[in-house]
Amino acid sequence: MNIMEVLGLPLLACLTMIAILGYLGIHVLKREVIFIDIALAQIAAVGAIIAHIALGAHDDSILSYACAFGGTLAAAAFYSVVRKRVEQIPLEAVIGVTYAIATAATLFIVGVAPGGHIHVQQMLAGSILWTKWADVARCTVAFSGVGLCFYLFRKPFTRISEDYARARNKGMRVVLWDLIFYALLGAVITLAVRIAGVVLTFAFLIIPATISALFSLRWRTRLVIAWISGAVASVIGLLFSYYLDFSVGPAVALFLGLALVLAGLWSLLRARVRAVRRAPAEPRLSLDYPQS
Repeated sequence: MNIMEVLGLPLLACLTMIAILGYLGIHVLKREVIFIDIALAQIAAVGAIIAHIALGAHDDSILSYACAFGGTLAAAAFYSVVRKRVEQIPLEAVIGVTYAIATAATLFIVGVAPGGHIHVQQMLAGSILWTKWADVARCTVAFSGVGLCFYLFRKPFTRISEDYARARNKGMRVVLWDLIFYALLGAVITLAVRIAGVVLTFAFLIIPATISALFSLRWRTRLVIAWISGAVASVIGLLFSYYLDFSVGPAVALFLGLALVLAGLWSLLRARVRAVRRAPAEPRLSLDYPQS
């Protein structure tokens, strides 16, 4: 495989996922449901594995996608109801519990199935290096539809992301809008996990959005920063995997993490420089003696 094949469809798949996951990540950070992505990804993986083992469905079959999305849709309905009805437990804790249960279910299923370790490897690392035109086309169409929905519903989604309690007090149908939001997020994750795996999908959702949060509060500026950081990390990660014969998904996730570390250091340095500039100048000590 030459370098143009590595920087071709795999890079195009990365950019396609960054385009939608970078935006969704900003919403996820504002809603403080950081692990929603990895939980939905794990639930989608459980649905796909069940379809493969119990129903004999192939990985790219409609039945496999339907089972995977069905799991994420059920989780979306559960999260949207719990967030409003259960105030004693943070939603992030509920998400963590469901992730743990889904992970345990996955390990149990693949443990009793022949060749289960192969499913675990593909679920975590994905197969982005072997992306096909059909995969890119499928994701482009689906992600464009999801992006259109987010554009049409941007006002209620943004209000709930900015201040859930205020939106609920104003009479918004927060359960319905949350259900739509998590269902759309689940649709994106269902497709992304098939190509990129759980680890890289989570990295694409959270890390670029976190980098953007270090430098701006404006949605548009944050979105541009998220896209640029995700694209640069993808290119470097693909080149790294090509020259050092490293797995593509973990390589891209590694450089996304490195980009976050560098961005954090730069943000800290910039804040210290600004603090020094704004600090009042200390009065100089005079050594002149008063004249008699």
